Amino acid sequence: MNSQPQRSDLARRATAATAALRTLPKGRIQGGVASAGTLSIDVTGLQSIVACGARVEVMGAAGLIPAEIVSLSEDRARAMPFGALDGVRLGSPVLYRGAAELCPGAGWLGRVVDPLGRPMDGLGPLPLGPVSHPVRRPPPDAGQRARLGPRLHLGVRALDAFCTMRRGQRLGLFAASGVGKSTLLSMLARGAECDVAVLCLVGERGRELREFLEDDLGPEGLARSVVVCATSDAPALMRREAAYAAMTVAEALAAEGRHVLLMMDSLTRFALACREIGLAAGEPPATRGYTPSVFAELPRLLERAGPCADRPGGGAITGLFTVLVEGDDHDEPVADAVRGILDGHVVLDRLIGERGRWPAVDVLRSLSRTVPGCLAPHERTLMARARSILSLQGDMAELVRLGAYKHGTDSAVDEALRLGPRIEAFLSQRKEDPVLTVDDTFASLADILAQADASA
Repeated sequence: MNSQPQRSDLARRATAATAALRTLPKGRIQGGVASAGTLSIDVTGLQSIVACGARVEVMGAAGLIPAEIVSLSEDRARAMPFGALDGVRLGSPVLYRGAAELCPGAGWLGRVVDPLGRPMDGLGPLPLGPVSHPVRRPPPDAGQRARLGPRLHLGVRALDAFCTMRRGQRLGLFAASGVGKSTLLSMLARGAECDVAVLCLVGERGRELREFLEDDLGPEGLARSVVVCATSDAPALMRREAAYAAMTVAEALAAEGRHVLLMMDSLTRFALACREIGLAAGEPPATRGYTPSVFAELPRLLERAGPCADRPGGGAITGLFTVLVEGDDHDEPVADAVRGILDGHVVLDRLIGERGRWPAVDVLRSLSRTVPGCLAPHERTLMARARSILSLQGDMAELVRLGAYKHGTDSAVDEALRLGPRIEAFLSQRKEDPVLTVDDTFASLADILAQADASA
């Protein structure tokens, strides 16, 4: 008869004991520096305790320097620092801190943070979220994931009409330097349909951060965003960690039922940071100097984005990842690996930008693998007709410039030369232009083709 009160009393005692244990000072597990180089240090005394990926802190001239274990051997552990190794000596204390965790929450909206979860905007401490989330975690179980959600509007006509996305999809933006990737991301951050945006800037120029926040993102865009930034001068570990920290923030917000738009610029700089870490850990260079671990890290990161678990109210992470192709080579190793993982790719072409059409999206080389499932039959017909017109216009452009084609020779070519410029004008869009939904975008495209047909 007294079993229920006894269980309640035991529960109260267990709760009180747990709270008391949390107030006790944490144990101090310490090793020492055995050797130090420019990019890494070797630590003794911790090799039998720590695991790869664990966090440690090294005593330097200005205090403790956070670092991460990147490799282990019988007699020592190798760690790479998140900052400069100024003041580190042989025998300097190394403290074990455990696995990397972040506590993001709704209070992080409108803030700019570094990959370790420290504020960069001078607005004071970050409020901690209700749950601590591990930074390194496996992707969700594929068998328990929800399917992709409804289509969403991105606010960029070239993408909404020719590369339509669904909620939870992952898309790559492939371009060489100076072709407008950052500008396109700013348009997406301001106009895309989402509850929260998480922006990850990996290896960006330091001067561009405030310009991006104030000019491109704006107060309204920043209010619904969390920005994770590691500039180009940051150590390789910090640049790599920016991608994992941004993914962790996105997962934490999506777990609360939100639709999160994750934009990462760029995966190439993430891969370069992973290559530096792999080489420092003793890995052999393989494809074009990239270490084997780079091509293992890419799917481990990218597969974490997408729909959450299949349950009512589950959120989703829609991912947009830029890839900086080397010398316009879209078959270089990182671009080729990423294209095989993601659910589609958008190609930005320098020649299109040089002709004055921005964003410089090459719609003929861009692809969304979810288009068949998110377009109505009449929309698929519109898109296919517009693609055919643009393709034929491109094929005949040289002959027209040389004066080798005579109007009236081929009705299909005449149609392409008449409608192509109007479709190109439709694809041109400035940052300040009104944002249209996907339905309105297809309606505008239909009007252009109908008006052109009427004037034929």
